[in-house]
Amino acid sequence: MDNNKFTIRDRLKSFRFAFNGIRILLIHEHNAWVHLFAAICVILAGFLLKISILEWVAIIIVIGFVVALEAINSSIEKLSDFISPEKHNQIKTVKDLSAAGVLISAIAAVIVGLLVFIPKIFALFNAR
Repeated sequence: MDNNKFTIRDRLKSFRFAFNGIRILLIHEHNAWVHLFAAICVILAGFLLKISILEWVAIIIVIGFVVALEAINSSIEKLSDFISPEKHNQIKTVKDLSAAGVLISAIAAVIVGLLVFIPKIFALFNAR
């Protein structure tokens, strides 16, 4: 097979692989379920509080950022465990750094959520 040749079939296969990765993430990674639950709550709150298009953009970006980093973190952990099944300080450092990326993105997502939702919640209570 010529790897330099562009084909629609190969592009569609790559989507199939990516969707399989999402399936694996949701089935096997418990933290992904936490992020998914939080995302669903935020999306529901967005509809209930009628956030603006720009606010939706910010919310969608941070949700995507957190979930994408969780997928990357999970793949780094799996690869690290494959390379070095036994405990190893350097592998632990790699895994900790990867987990830190997810945590940093989650903190950023919470800050964005607070910036979007706190004014809406205050407005809701001040309208009464």
